[in-house]
Amino acid sequence: MTPAHEPVVVEAAGALVWRVRLDRLQVVLVHRPRYDDWSWPKGKVDPGETILAAATREVAEETGHDVVLGIPLPGLEYALSDGRRKRVHYWAAQVAGRPDAAALRARPPVPPASTKEIDRLRWFDVGTAAKRLTRDDDRGPLAELVEAYEKGRLDTRALLVARHGTARRRADWKGSELDRPLTAQGERQARALVSVLSTFGVARVVTSAWARCVSTVAPYANAAQITPEVLPVLTEAEHSSSPARVAAEVLTLLEQTGDAVLCTHRPVLPTVVDVLAQHARRPIADALPSTDPFLHPAQVLVAHVAQTAKGPRVVAVETHRPAES
Repeated sequence: MTPAHEPVVVEAAGALVWRVRLDRLQVVLVHRPRYDDWSWPKGKVDPGETILAAATREVAEETGHDVVLGIPLPGLEYALSDGRRKRVHYWAAQVAGRPDAAALRARPPVPPASTKEIDRLRWFDVGTAAKRLTRDDDRGPLAELVEAYEKGRLDTRALLVARHGTARRRADWKGSELDRPLTAQGERQARALVSVLSTFGVARVVTSAWARCVSTVAPYANAAQITPEVLPVLTEAEHSSSPARVAAEVLTLLEQTGDAVLCTHRPVLPTVVDVLAQHARRPIADALPSTDPFLHPAQVLVAHVAQTAKGPRVVAVETHRPAES
């Protein structure tokens, strides 16, 4: 129960959907007739829904565009008239294209918002959007988006690093380590990961060959109709004998042009994180997990990667856990 002195927080999520036209950065604003205002597409998080899924769902409802999330942007928090507080989470986002078809297959259909809720949608140059926004606070995320664009940190691809879901305890498993399965909780976590991976447009699934990792990404691979790439090098045993081979695989994924997930084990995570840190600015490297266990079961580390003249650079990171059913 929330203590009496702590106001209830209403969680909401949305995105700043952007594009470049004739060398001009543009964003989408929506008009709400009830308030007669121009704002970012956003809405409340439904029960059992992650903030990620809420962001893509709300954008789809209010704009008619399926989007893929990019870098996180500053959120907002403010008081509501009934004494509660509202916390809004924002990401940069782009309209999904052909490479994102697999991720869209893993999402449920989204009905459009009523015209009583949203009656207009417009793309604006960012300078015009800053003037058209009704709420002053909404200009904060926009300023961050513009700065990221000017510094070459807006157009990114995501590399998601997932730790496998909760598995049977070693002491309780009589079979081989490579076959040790997920528990019922781990299977729920795997199913819940589908919405997390789809929001970032994952089109490539790379996993350790051991059963608990393969099973963790299987629900998403099935929903997205993707054939997982099963790599023995990502197992605990192979990593123990050759961490350098794991590092080489992570670097290859950083250099790719599409969004991907890599599923592996707790003992392998320090090597993975070290490669990400080597390709990040100091503030971003410092934000990476730094102590054991690095990630909890089924938790995901999202590295937002920009391709630069000097190679791939991790320009933002965030971590998420699935909403278990």
